[in-house]
Amino acid sequence: GLHSNYENKEDKPLEAIFVFPLPGDAAVCHFSAQIGQTQIVAEVKEKQKAREEYDDSLSSGQQAFLLEESEQSPDIFTLSVGSLPPGESASIRLEYVTELAVQADDGLRFCLPAVLNPRYEPQGSEGAGVQVTSVPASLVPYSLSFSVRVSSPRPISKVESSCSLEPLQYVNTEQTQATVKLAAGHKFDRDVELLIYYRDAHKPTAVVEAGQASAKPGSLMGDPVLMLSLYPEFPQSVMSSLASRGEFVLLLDRSGSMGCPTSNGKQQETRIASARDTLLLLLKSLPMGCYFNIYSFGSSFEHIFGNKSVEYSEKNLEEALKKVEAMQANLGGTEILEPIKHIYSQPCIPNQPRQLFVFTDGEVFNTKEVIDLVKKNSGSHRCFSFGIGEGASSALINGLAKEGGGHAQFITGADRMQPKVMQSLRFALQPAVADISVTWNLPKGVSVTVLSPTITTIFQGQRSLIYAQLSGQSSKAAEGGVTVKYSLAGRPSENKLHFSLKPAEDTGLTFHRLGARSLIRSLEMDERDGEGQHDEGVKGKVVELSVQSGVSSSFTAFIAVNKGNNEPIQGPLMRRAIPAPRMYSPMCHGFMPSTGYCPSGMYMKKAMGLCRKSATAKRSLGMYPMAPMACGIMSAPAKRSLGMYMKKAMGLSRKSAPAKMSFDFNDEVTEPTQQPPRDPLLQLVSLQKASGCWLLDPALAAAVGKTSEEVENTKPSAVNQEVWATILALIWLHGSKMDAQEEWELLAMKAVSWLRAQNAPTVAESVVAANTLLGFSVQTDVLGL
Repeated sequence: GLHSNYENKEDKPLEAIFVFPLPGDAAVCHFSAQIGQTQIVAEVKEKQKAREEYDDSLSSGQQAFLLEESEQSPDIFTLSVGSLPPGESASIRLEYVTELAVQADDGLRFCLPAVLNPRYEPQGSEGAGVQVTSVPASLVPYSLSFSVRVSSPRPISKVESSCSLEPLQYVNTEQTQATVKLAAGHKFDRDVELLIYYRDAHKPTAVVEAGQASAKPGSLMGDPVLMLSLYPEFPQSVMSSLASRGEFVLLLDRSGSMGCPTSNGKQQETRIASARDTLLLLLKSLPMGCYFNIYSFGSSFEHIFGNKSVEYSEKNLEEALKKVEAMQANLGGTEILEPIKHIYSQPCIPNQPRQLFVFTDGEVFNTKEVIDLVKKNSGSHRCFSFGIGEGASSALINGLAKEGGGHAQFITGADRMQPKVMQSLRFALQPAVADISVTWNLPKGVSVTVLSPTITTIFQGQRSLIYAQLSGQSSKAAEGGVTVKYSLAGRPSENKLHFSLKPAEDTGLTFHRLGARSLIRSLEMDERDGEGQHDEGVKGKVVELSVQSGVSSSFTAFIAVNKGNNEPIQGPLMRRAIPAPRMYSPMCHGFMPSTGYCPSGMYMKKAMGLCRKSATAKRSLGMYPMAPMACGIMSAPAKRSLGMYMKKAMGLSRKSAPAKMSFDFNDEVTEPTQQPPRDPLLQLVSLQKASGCWLLDPALAAAVGKTSEEVENTKPSAVNQEVWATILALIWLHGSKMDAQEEWELLAMKAVSWLRAQNAPTVAESVVAANTLLGFSVQTDVLGL
């Protein structure tokens, strides 16, 4: 939950408009307002009816509050606080529940979006844009304090964050409950991200949640809801055999915003520079026998090898690396839809499964249009997505991977992009799971309605969630079962799970709301048929489900009207926009917004009697055995002064067409000409050949910290030069770069495969000589030889 306090410091009644981000898969399930001693709980209504009720209330001098989800991107919300008389304040409470993503190191990631960067809207986009007023993070007129209470069935081991935290405090001796607070002085230069770790975390579980007593039996909210959490474990023999085929299409964002720093730390590496280094590792790790191509996009798009992907060879790899090295963030806006359309228009290569890797800072407006396109083509490829930097759209990044049957990663703060991308490449090279089916075993009298989309993808170590409504009753049996069957590398596999039909205690309606949200999202996609036509029947189902469950959708809104204030508010209503923080200056994009930003004096602290008050936030993370969610007791009273930050706009009516965001994306961003020295690991990797071997030359000697003479004079006489160079490189990687093993592991496996193919009789002798030269003691079996 979230609390925001709005206080009118002006001498006229105000309407406050605040556009802010939330997690893209959040289920917003409560909205209320407190004015003095009066609390008004909002209702969910069809969006146009809610807007009309809001306008009518303001016209009649009543106070009203409206919360709307963007129709273009489900991670952006607009809050309208209407008719605040001079000197009066209103407290707004918003609650949502969301699933927590499992990370590569088994941590659970919770993110409270705090940064809302401007979203690029292509020309001719369908629908009206959301007017976003944003200011540099240092000029945000409010502050944030944030506290979290974590509760789990299992002991909590630690909580980490990209933001400064106060020490973790355990609430009980079992260490299953703990609190942690954000250190004072959050700068709004990054999203608030928490990584939560606890023992024996990821095991298959199923929990039943009781329905709402006041709801009609047989309805979604009246029946029990089951949440099933699956963590499949694949045999090691299968996992060790990575694919040697595939068409790898890499799509890189080169819009102006990619020229911004990856973080606000001392190391000011830009997003595009980090992406270039990552592409080097990724390209070197691709298997011989595959095909590849690289697209880059901004206002237009380019491809390195023409329309068709090419075979992975030394010549093609060298050409690709030269062009990648020259790539800058200089292609203007973020027109991601057109290059994806072009990629899908190319015929797939027989027996080479297509894998699409998308690298973007996610600052696009037409999110749903892009995701719809990916879903439409989901049968012909898998899509792996990477959100780069603070403020990347969670709706876009998660949606691309979910609908494309791939995996999503976010790179924020001081995160290195390389290990996350290499983890996704491992997923892409894993044998694909096929023929997935779910079979239910329930007692007589009990039936099941699955609320989640059909599972189409399963990865090793990654969780799959299923929500299901249980209808009817059984007089005897108190247990049900579910079996998930699938085929892995041609071998049939199955996972069975038994669960109690008795509802768990103290889960509230969390599973019901997450299940409703899942079904609403699926129906919303069905409503858009991809041809620009809309299905009113499906829209009606979404509205009915949203109203029944109290969970937001793109077709509904929360509306609250204070009907108790008998005296109409007098005077013309002034509209004020509360600015959201953005990470960087608009000039980092190479554009200046045409609205909501003034480079001079508009944000001076003493202008117009600015009152800067603090905000507090509390959040409770309820960790059920499957650990998928964060749910609401975050209270964030944020006192916001409405006295400035926007031009006075009199007589604005919500019924008029909302203004679109308008930016000039034509200017280019150029990176500093002086590049820092290259990372030693990347220097060595850049020398590896497509086949997996290294050449014995001065560049290799320098990369491992030796002279050419030292390297050549210590080579065993009977050893081939390429074999010696390759063993030197592997010994150096294992001896000095084990902390980054996940980044080079795949290209090292390729090198070992190449060595095996040489049938060199002197490998053991070479390993001893290389250890002696480099000062390490790496064993032959560790290398995999």
